[in-house]
Amino acid sequence: MLVLLGIAFLAGVITALSPCVLPVLPLLLAGSAASESRWRPFAVMAGLVLSFTTFTLAGAAILSALGLPEDLLRTLAIVMLFVLAASLLSQRVARNLERPFLFLTRRPIARESSGFVVGISAGLVMVPCAGPVLAAVAALAATGEVTWRVVLVTAAYSIGHALPLLALAVGSQRLTSGMRVVRSHAHVLRQGAGVVVALTAIAIVLNAPERLATAVPGYTQAFQEAIERSSSAQRELATLRGGDSPAPKAVGAGAPEIAGIAAWINTPEGEPLTLASLRGRVVLVDFWTYSCINCLRTLPHLKAWDTSYRDAGLTIVGVHSPEFAFERVPDNVRSTVYRLGIRYPVALDNDFATWSAYSNQYWPAKYLVDRQGRVRYHHFGEGAYEDTERRIRVLLGETVKAKPTSVDRETPYVIRTPESYLGYERLARFANGSVAPDIEWMYTLPQGEVPLDVLGYAGRWKVESERIVAGDDARLKLRFQAKDIFLVLEGEGVVEILVDGRLSRTMKVSGLPRLYTLARFPQFRRGVLELRFSPGVAGYAFTFG
Repeated sequence: MLVLLGIAFLAGVITALSPCVLPVLPLLLAGSAASESRWRPFAVMAGLVLSFTTFTLAGAAILSALGLPEDLLRTLAIVMLFVLAASLLSQRVARNLERPFLFLTRRPIARESSGFVVGISAGLVMVPCAGPVLAAVAALAATGEVTWRVVLVTAAYSIGHALPLLALAVGSQRLTSGMRVVRSHAHVLRQGAGVVVALTAIAIVLNAPERLATAVPGYTQAFQEAIERSSSAQRELATLRGGDSPAPKAVGAGAPEIAGIAAWINTPEGEPLTLASLRGRVVLVDFWTYSCINCLRTLPHLKAWDTSYRDAGLTIVGVHSPEFAFERVPDNVRSTVYRLGIRYPVALDNDFATWSAYSNQYWPAKYLVDRQGRVRYHHFGEGAYEDTERRIRVLLGETVKAKPTSVDRETPYVIRTPESYLGYERLARFANGSVAPDIEWMYTLPQGEVPLDVLGYAGRWKVESERIVAGDDARLKLRFQAKDIFLVLEGEGVVEILVDGRLSRTMKVSGLPRLYTLARFPQFRRGVLELRFSPGVAGYAFTFG
């Protein structure tokens, strides 16, 4: 057990030095420097360890038992950060927040208490780069197999994660408190910390941490593999799982069925897929979760393979096995899938049923299944993209005529119309200028051509926060640059699709929101898309390939 605790501790240390900590690092440093009390950084890290350990192991179970939404804790953490920022920016706000609790003691509320709140909030919004240790803990927590050994391993991981951050926080505080100009302007430092906390909260709301962490190379991946994927680590993790845990599904074995799925995304009417129904096609099963930075870095390659080889016989199935409670909410996963432009089927493996069937231990993990349903290859973590694609092409055989994809060379030079939301909350590049929110209104397109990447409404529309609902003579016009055009639609009716003024086709819309393919062109092009909606059909967001 001591060996396993040591491995978990080292895994936490490596995580603290990885790119995944960059988004919350300003929050932790600012929260620690907001007071000259030498105990404040310790309070921040104590809150971090307590919240991360508790809610990694029991967050989903607690919320489920209380009948509360599984993303409530993350939302509350963001609200707490805004409240804390206000208390740092304004002494009056701080006094008003403390007043209800003054009856508990004759002394003022300790300044370390707000540092503890910073740590609690950071633990709820932090998304570490998960390796085998955290994957094992998350899988056991999801299946309700939380023992005292699992609690100790999670705590060791959290402490290992917190200690390097504590050293940075203490050093930062001592540096600032040792400067005479800072000591004489302590209130300015406090307000500056409030600004940093507020900006961090806003960045989390806007998913900026995700973009930052994925943009920075995974420079600690080699160290993580050396510690967590060693033979001794695998033996210890096997005992944590309750005995001799089987290795990930072996090459040549029959692929386990995709089962125990809570919901499906990007399938017709949300109907489930099975490997049996896909027999005759090559299937790439990709285990991922949407807050996993390592998983997000692999997405450009997965999307490129889906585009290049779908018609040749490849089906990619993303098995979403959640690391945190908020990732179990179907709407959260669905909106992320649409935002990331993922068009292949995604299965919500909330109970880790398929994960366990494959004896999987990693995010991300790829299993390549041949036309007869046998596992022919697997790869864990990032990288090996050329080898994986070569194996895809071999299994597809003579049906492949295209050259291999090259994400790194092609992506920077292809400028597509960006993802375009239709509801007023995220509506951008809008030709009409303004909307009448939440009421049906008559819209008229401005005179002249719609500029590139700009859309406009005509006819009667009800523009809601996340979608638009068609009324009489409802039309939409967009000047695009893309090879493929997709739109999330729902309702019952039809949409007429015109490209450069010519009717391309009439598409039937039926059921709950899902991604529809509006157009696929032989090559990248620019043009004008016009859509004519029957009343009652609703649209959410465009994505482009």
